[in-house]
Amino acid sequence: MTAEQVMKRMRIVDCLKSDKSLESCTVAGWVRTKRESKENIFIEINDGSCLTNVQVVVGFGDSCYDIARQLHTGASVFITGKLLPSPAAGQKWELKPDKLIVYGDADSESYPLQKKRHSFEFLREIAHLRPRTNTMGAVLRIRNQVSYAIHTFFQQKGFLYVHTPIITTSDCEGAGEMFQVTTLDLLHLPVQDGLIDYSHDFFGAKAALTVSGQLEGELLALAMGDIYTFGPTFRAENSNTTRHLSEFWMVEPEMAFATLDDDCSLAEEFLKFIFTWVIDRCHEDMVFFDERIKPGILHNLESIITSSFEIVTYTDAIAQLKQASEPFEYAVEWGIDLQTEHERWLTEKYYKKPIIVIDYPHEIKAFYMKQNDDNKTVKAMDVLVPGVGEIIGGSEREDRYDVLIQRMQAMGLNPDDYWWYLDTRRYGSAPHAGFGLGFERAIQFITGMQNIRDVIPFPRTPGSAKF
Repeated sequence: MTAEQVMKRMRIVDCLKSDKSLESCTVAGWVRTKRESKENIFIEINDGSCLTNVQVVVGFGDSCYDIARQLHTGASVFITGKLLPSPAAGQKWELKPDKLIVYGDADSESYPLQKKRHSFEFLREIAHLRPRTNTMGAVLRIRNQVSYAIHTFFQQKGFLYVHTPIITTSDCEGAGEMFQVTTLDLLHLPVQDGLIDYSHDFFGAKAALTVSGQLEGELLALAMGDIYTFGPTFRAENSNTTRHLSEFWMVEPEMAFATLDDDCSLAEEFLKFIFTWVIDRCHEDMVFFDERIKPGILHNLESIITSSFEIVTYTDAIAQLKQASEPFEYAVEWGIDLQTEHERWLTEKYYKKPIIVIDYPHEIKAFYMKQNDDNKTVKAMDVLVPGVGEIIGGSEREDRYDVLIQRMQAMGLNPDDYWWYLDTRRYGSAPHAGFGLGFERAIQFITGMQNIRDVIPFPRTPGSAKF
């Protein structure tokens, strides 16, 4: 195979979209299935560019016939031939090869992805191969388009894309569940007064992987205006659930000179934009999820796009929940943190559409959220959608230096540890607001996948960091 041949290779998605036959068409990909008749060998090839395979038909006596007979599912191939109308139902084109090169064969006895249904549990154990399945291939294409949509949305609105630290000495909200980063010799730790002396560590202090880029995002917003960060975050929570990952991606915009109302409006516009984008650009994959994974998911997305999000105070939401006839597992009282069952009841049974809950009790929210005049609630907001519950969390940030100090102290945080953050309130403080979207949670909602481990290529969970 020559370099020129490689350059002429067409993606299968482009071949299948062709409006005419092609005398010469070159594709490369992996064998999904192979079957033989008396006269022909039928090979299904996929290169990851789309859900649909291209069928390669090798006739008895063709120059490629002997090579084709030896092919197995999973093999990688390079094929040049004619793209011709297919007489078979359900497909427009088929490929009649003149040349077939096998790059890498696959042992038919040991290759784990044979033509049969595999459980998602099994596929997680072979995450290095599962991108070759229909489901994970569709997930990855949707992840790609949603990523593109996120950047497009913020860039069109004039937001500046910034990079916040992955290694930090701050845990953002004081949660403490972080992955520590150290160069200290764990067998010979330096000790002072019975405690590990981190002054000898690489950064001269105890450091960890970030749980959020928000605080640093605020610093940048209070200099650059509207910014957003989109990067990996890490939580050392020992949570083996369908909704938690130890490594995931977060989208976090921050807006200078913005209020809670601005935050709510941006969040609604943002979700509608990415949902519209993925429906328009991943139609084939979305139909697959609608038919095979969660029937009705396309309708759900379309209804959100056309809905006006209802803004509800936390106090009103609690009152509505207390009147519900449904027996909740978690009791409902003012001051509780809303559970998924509460959020889903509000969106699916009471309002029957997305809602934005605002003005939460300050005891259950982070120190940086702006205190309301009632001294009981903060200017926080959570966007809740049917089927999932919370998908976005945000707030107007506390811009008053004295109030921020008081909130830190009330929550047991040492203001001295946040001196750099407090400087932005000492010097030119301004109203500002922002939110966070868990990228994988969004992908889970869009696709209807039940387990968040199935919407990321290589899930990191307690006890598992393979691949």
